[in-house]
Amino acid sequence: MKVSGGVIFLCSIHVETQMNQLQPNPQPPVPPKAISFFDGQNLFRSAKRAFNYIYPNYDPKKLAEYVCTNQGWQLAETRFYTGFPNPSEDPFWNHFWRAKFAQMKRDGVYVFSRDLRYQDEQVNLPTGQTHTIRTRREKGIDVRIALDVIRLAHRRAYDVALIFSQDQDLTEVAEEIRVIAQEQNRWIKIASAFPFAASPKIRGIAKTDWIRIDKATYDLCIDPRDYRSPKQKTSP
Repeated sequence: MKVSGGVIFLCSIHVETQMNQLQPNPQPPVPPKAISFFDGQNLFRSAKRAFNYIYPNYDPKKLAEYVCTNQGWQLAETRFYTGFPNPSEDPFWNHFWRAKFAQMKRDGVYVFSRDLRYQDEQVNLPTGQTHTIRTRREKGIDVRIALDVIRLAHRRAYDVALIFSQDQDLTEVAEEIRVIAQEQNRWIKIASAFPFAASPKIRGIAKTDWIRIDKATYDLCIDPRDYRSPKQKTSP
């Protein structure tokens, strides 16, 4: 679907065009073929901020299918990326993600993970004392997504790259996709989808089309399976 400036509403999904058709001459195929790329932790943080959900309760395949259907795109593949907790450091969330990964694989979702990195950090307290906390960091997920978006564009695997993330580090990917579209003389679109409440400051990835997902839409795509233990309902 070609979007030419302005704002367009499709059902409950709000699309704001940041980067139009990447080539002025080639026309989009009918229907455009899409691959969705999920930054698992980025999407969770967005849903927590917008809707106050305390754990990753979304179903990636349902979300991708819903967005693509409303845009008139044909979903070809769903790909999911996240950092993976160490079982000795974080056994509860290691179990959660193992169970969720297993279900996603059964649903035909491609999954990719990297081990989280843990380190001790010193925090200064108001009393003047210091306290040591154990922190974890996710490394390399945005790089892996970027590489796959570019690699699959070169292989002509999609016409639309649908990225569920607000990570501005992926802006350079949008610029590279523009170059690939010119080199291949074909229509390619890149869009970023993210949960949205009311703040106009919430932004998608620069130089992509923004697809704002409201709570009603998100709730239609919640995974009915809760992989958490009933004895421990904390956020990851």
